[in-house]
Amino acid sequence: MATFLYRIGRWAFRRRRLVGGVWLGVLGLAVVAAAVAPAGEEEDLSMPGTESQKAFDLLDERFPQNNSQGAEARLVFQAPDGQRVTARENKAAVQDTLGSLDGGDQVASATDPYETGAVSEDGTIAYSAVTYTVDAVDLTEPTKSALEDAANQARNAGLTVEIGGSALDSEEEPGGTTELIGVSVAAVVLVLALGSLVAAGLSLLTAFMGVAIAFGLVSALTVPLGLTSTVAILALMLGLAVGIDYALFITSRFRDERAQGSEPEEAAGRAVGTAGSAVVFAGATVIIALAGLGVVGIPELTKMGMGGAGAVALAVLVALTLVPALFGFFGRRVLPRAVRKATRPANERPHRVPTEGGRPGLGTRWARFVLRRPMAVLLIAGLGLGAVAVPALSLELGLPGDESKSVETTQRRAYDLLSEGFGPGFNGPLTVVVDMQEPGDARATTDLVVKTVRGVDGVASVGDPVLSRTGDTAVLTAVPQTAPNSGETKDLVHAIRGAVSGVEPDTGADVLVTGTTAMNIDISEAMSDALIPYLTVVIGLAVLLLMVVFRSVLVPVKAALGFLLSVGAAFGVLVAVFQWGWAADLLGIEQTGPVMSLMPILIIGIVFGLAMDYEVFLLTRMREAYAHGASPGEAIVSGFRYSGRVVAAAAIIMVSVFAGFVGMNSPTIQTMGVGLASAVAFDAFVVRMAIAPAVLALLGHRAWWLPRILNRVLPNVDIEGEALSRHVPASATGHDAAVRRLPVGRE
Repeated sequence: MATFLYRIGRWAFRRRRLVGGVWLGVLGLAVVAAAVAPAGEEEDLSMPGTESQKAFDLLDERFPQNNSQGAEARLVFQAPDGQRVTARENKAAVQDTLGSLDGGDQVASATDPYETGAVSEDGTIAYSAVTYTVDAVDLTEPTKSALEDAANQARNAGLTVEIGGSALDSEEEPGGTTELIGVSVAAVVLVLALGSLVAAGLSLLTAFMGVAIAFGLVSALTVPLGLTSTVAILALMLGLAVGIDYALFITSRFRDERAQGSEPEEAAGRAVGTAGSAVVFAGATVIIALAGLGVVGIPELTKMGMGGAGAVALAVLVALTLVPALFGFFGRRVLPRAVRKATRPANERPHRVPTEGGRPGLGTRWARFVLRRPMAVLLIAGLGLGAVAVPALSLELGLPGDESKSVETTQRRAYDLLSEGFGPGFNGPLTVVVDMQEPGDARATTDLVVKTVRGVDGVASVGDPVLSRTGDTAVLTAVPQTAPNSGETKDLVHAIRGAVSGVEPDTGADVLVTGTTAMNIDISEAMSDALIPYLTVVIGLAVLLLMVVFRSVLVPVKAALGFLLSVGAAFGVLVAVFQWGWAADLLGIEQTGPVMSLMPILIIGIVFGLAMDYEVFLLTRMREAYAHGASPGEAIVSGFRYSGRVVAAAAIIMVSVFAGFVGMNSPTIQTMGVGLASAVAFDAFVVRMAIAPAVLALLGHRAWWLPRILNRVLPNVDIEGEALSRHVPASATGHDAAVRRLPVGRE
């Protein structure tokens, strides 16, 4: 592996114009493809195999006339204090408002609340359902403006009016203030870590190149693959974070090689051969973890995983090819200013940069501190993470709706008005689908189902059944007494399913409970059931991969156990912020409630891959030193001396990038931002920089033990670049001479 990547690094350095031109061409094609691609649409979550999904599929088949994908809106009217919406002047204002929408462009219908009975019992609140002929993403600005103008018309008449539904929904667009702050912090950290504006700019440039290509490809594939804006934002988030980190590690190694006297082309080859090997395996663990999200069986989660994996794969390719090519373009300007002043080019012949003397660096001092007190460091760090993880025991899962939006939005205020006027369960009705084998007994069957559902505690009301054209399927709506995301509603769904199961043997009908609320409950339970299989598959594959990388049994096991600590602490932060409201105002999170049900398994997948990044980057230098004869303690110090500062900078960059997405209005993205930022911080600074060296210090030589049978079976990928040390002298001055010293076929 190291020798193969070494050749790639030298080739990219020599053919830098070709490499740069190819990547610019790929970027241009991605941008053009995204520009000409049609706009996609946001799809509802689905969960094949669940009862609610089976019912949805049955409705699509039996009620095709009622399953158009057009946008919808709810105009919610509230009368002034002391008045009713049924009063003559208020009724006239409502009907005038709806009349202004009738026949409007893209409007299919607008119901009259006085005809449909959509008026609260106290007569203070009413609503109208407005449907459109096109999807929400295809609604034109004049159509949306007409809806808002209609609401303002009623407001001018003295009514309180809010708009719910999907008509005013908009896709989240990247590039907000908080994302820019995150990238700015990353830029500052890069400059401080590398001591060169050019080197920092190189890392940012290559990361942006990979992200732009990934974002363009996701946008171009939105319609063919049914991708959503969340997939694009996740690809942007991951691609930017790992792209900067991967470029940083290769750039740092290039500068180290130059400091040891290697000429530029040789240094580029060795940087890609050593640090590039770590990048390949680090990226592979992230890709495995993200691609493994497909085992859960939720199409949207699978798409998010594949989109993120594609962005990471692009970041790896860019780091291995474009980064060494840019070394050739920028030359000595990649080096710190102090180094450039202390040395001279000498016609690009190898030169040795004077090493720093005096007091050891912070990384070295910290490693020696851990070596002196490994047990104390291990206990303090472990107990600290355990304490932070305690709130995770109260984790509640759900899917966000209008109730999770800011109180400043009209959708949230419409949700609150409907809850006030029609009960908290009105916003999350349950749909009961009756699939009858004998349509002739439809009336008796549906009457029995209605009676059974009404008899379940917690049901506020049950609507009249609606039959399909063929008379073999009936649909009825049951409104819970409790809010959609409450635990009582979850229990109610199971209670209704249990009650109607007693009807099925007597009638021969198949009774299914569905609706958005039931689907959310089924997805949350399916996520919980899939968690253990997912962890088993992903951690098993990653442990095997790390075993190949480090030629050790205990190091991969330690890495996996440390990951569980960091992700547990991250879940504790999510519960404290999103459920309990701690620091929610500081982070701009206005509504607390259950954590989105997709988050645990999504964060586990992403964080596991990223956690292994730091494991690979930090321990590769330790393994390299140990393989070259250093003692276990000296290897730990060597790892921190050469990689500690860079790993810390990379972690700060990644935390900054993820935290930059907290300012977006999407609850999904906010949760991902907080969860990923906290998990990376815990994993990098507590697990990898405190617990890992403490455990390695306690294990000593046993940390690098590998049974003989595994030593024979596992391939030797040479991630430490041992073959380069034996066959490519640091003072090599010609490409051909260096290549002749490489072992043929040894990769």
